Amino acid sequence: MSINVKNISKIYGAQKAIDNISFNAEVGEIIGLIGPNGAGKTTTMKILTGYIPQTAGTVEVFGHDLQDEELQIKKLTGYLPEHNPLYGSMYVKEYLTFVCRVHKLSNIKDRIERIIERVGLTDEQHKKISSLSKGYKQRVGIAQAIIHDPKVLILDEPISGLDPNQLIEIRSLIKSLSEGRIIIFSSHILQEIESICDKVIILDKGKIIKDDSLVDLNAASQNIINLKLTCVEAINYKSLREITGVLKIEKSNAVQCILRYDINDDPRPAIFDWAVQQNNKILEMTPLQESLETIFKSVTQS
Repeated sequence: MSINVKNISKIYGAQKAIDNISFNAEVGEIIGLIGPNGAGKTTTMKILTGYIPQTAGTVEVFGHDLQDEELQIKKLTGYLPEHNPLYGSMYVKEYLTFVCRVHKLSNIKDRIERIIERVGLTDEQHKKISSLSKGYKQRVGIAQAIIHDPKVLILDEPISGLDPNQLIEIRSLIKSLSEGRIIIFSSHILQEIESICDKVIILDKGKIIKDDSLVDLNAASQNIINLKLTCVEAINYKSLREITGVLKIEKSNAVQCILRYDINDDPRPAIFDWAVQQNNKILEMTPLQESLETIFKSVTQS
């Protein structure tokens, strides 16, 4: 494994920002780190990059222990924080030259030209950073994160605040950067996590509550079915809840709801009988595809 996080915690006074979490990551994986506000996503990222120390536990990156070889791990890691720390008064090429010198890199001119082309900054390279749009500023942030060719790329909310066209472009860029690297990124836009990531880690109150590939996560969720039910007359929710197999009902309006049931205890035949007994008619009874958003709500609100 290329990253091995084992039993790490971060404690501030009486508060546990992250609580005994463990996970692994392999080269080529794009991992989405998601969770409610305050779940511990940014804290986890800051620990992985060596910005803050963990209170307990161990982190190994390509065989290097974070506690003993922090500088070596920083050389292997590229990091884009949530609040992109750019110097607005500098020009794009000037800023990237500065970053190269901080890293003590060689062949600076050729390196910058390659990176500028890679992230799509060719037409913006001679502009001041302060004059760039949010999307191009994010590209500059990603450029500084990959300028030293890191094996690990950690991006905290890289697509926040982007318009639809910028989202598509940054999504494509992130996917293209995964070859030969591990990418860990956080986002509140769960549809983007679904479209970009191979694996998802869901944090809640400092703990990992899900750590799985999107394929396996979706397969596991298939045991619980969401069913859209629409009737002609008002639904008697009290009697509907009493049907064997109905686990939960989310009321939409008087004649429509979403109910959940286990695939091994299908209540649909009983729902037809219930409708007849209620002198009601069913207009629609449709199983719904589970989205990451639905899974996220289910595990963080349970």
